[in-house]
Amino acid sequence: MFRDHGYARAVARVAHLPATWTGAACLAWVVMPDHWHGLVELHDGDLSKVVGRFKSLATKAMKKHRGRDYPVWQKTFHDAGLREDDDVKAAARYLVANPVRAGLAQNVGDYPYWNAVWL
Repeated sequence: MFRDHGYARAVARVAHLPATWTGAACLAWVVMPDHWHGLVELHDGDLSKVVGRFKSLATKAMKKHRGRDYPVWQKTFHDAGLREDDDVKAAARYLVANPVRAGLAQNVGDYPYWNAVWL
């Protein structure tokens, strides 16, 4: 679905907005052709609510772009936590390199749909 550049841009805009992440901060994200990856730091939020809000806002943005009115996301999501001693920047680098590993780009800078707070 996100091979459609309009949909990918709509989701990227939502992921980029700080207002999307009430109770959390999105440290890094990438829109892949068939899914989205994000590195989210919880502050006082509940991860399910934070992800649910992102999915809802992204769906609304996609609908505005091209009238999409059928489900975009699975009801559940996969999460993995980082421990306090884990290297967050290394996790972000791994996440944003997904398009390179998937053969979508030669290097991260060639792929348009990602961001990280360290840039």
